[in-house]
Amino acid sequence: MSEELLVPFLYDYMLRAMGISALVGAVAGLLSCYVVLKGWSLMGDALSHAVVPGVVLAWLGGIPFAIGAFASGMLAAAAMAGLRGRTPLREDVVIGVVFTSFFGAGLFLLSIFPSNVRLQTILFGNVLGIADGDILQMAIISVLVALTLAVKGRDLMLSLFDPVQLAAVGGSPAAMRLLLLTLLAATAVAGLQAVGAVLVIGMLVTPGATAYLLTDRFGRMAAIATTIGATTGLLGAYGSYFLDGSTGGVIVVSQAVFFLVVLISAPRHGVLATRRAARRALSA
Repeated sequence: MSEELLVPFLYDYMLRAMGISALVGAVAGLLSCYVVLKGWSLMGDALSHAVVPGVVLAWLGGIPFAIGAFASGMLAAAAMAGLRGRTPLREDVVIGVVFTSFFGAGLFLLSIFPSNVRLQTILFGNVLGIADGDILQMAIISVLVALTLAVKGRDLMLSLFDPVQLAAVGGSPAAMRLLLLTLLAATAVAGLQAVGAVLVIGMLVTPGATAYLLTDRFGRMAAIATTIGATTGLLGAYGSYFLDGSTGGVIVVSQAVFFLVVLISAPRHGVLATRRAARRALSA
């Protein structure tokens, strides 16, 4: 029985899948802390869907998918920013209009330009079958995002909680907003082939939401979210071998299970702890 559990480690494609899933999961988990604190869950969803037309256009132009996907994501972000500043519409309405428009455009392009870009791969990912070149792209993007957060993480935090203080020390809240959008688009591109455009939002939100329930300190929150992202990425890819299911689906479901367990049992913010506190308040 123990030998059967080691079988996935005998295949190079499984080792690559587990490694890149853990790396992308860790970076997405770290970034998810900023997404959760900023309240940008819907923005992450929008950018993950907006990269679809860029993938198709990149194939048509013969350029790397990552370039087209990133350009499409940034164009969507610019469109959302432009509409938000020039219309009385609420931000969630603008985001909904833009991301559905981009996603619809991607599906339309796929329908009129038959290609080897499979819709299922774009939507749900295929980390088990990606080429070494694509793995290298995902790794480079993940490392660059992590390094950027290491260098600019403090300024990003100030932009979230005290933009006035950031401006006072010479920083730019607008530049930090653009930087966070750029990192979101880049991470969505990295996660596209791992879990797909539909599920990448889970990697960009769930680890941070889980960590938020466990601690009130950002440093610990970042460490917990990064660990959850890496662990679920690794275990999801590993478990998909035995379950014979979608790797991306297993990864995101694993993160959802972590979240549900923490939601119920977190020592301060969990459902059980909240009920105990309510009972003590009533009996006092």
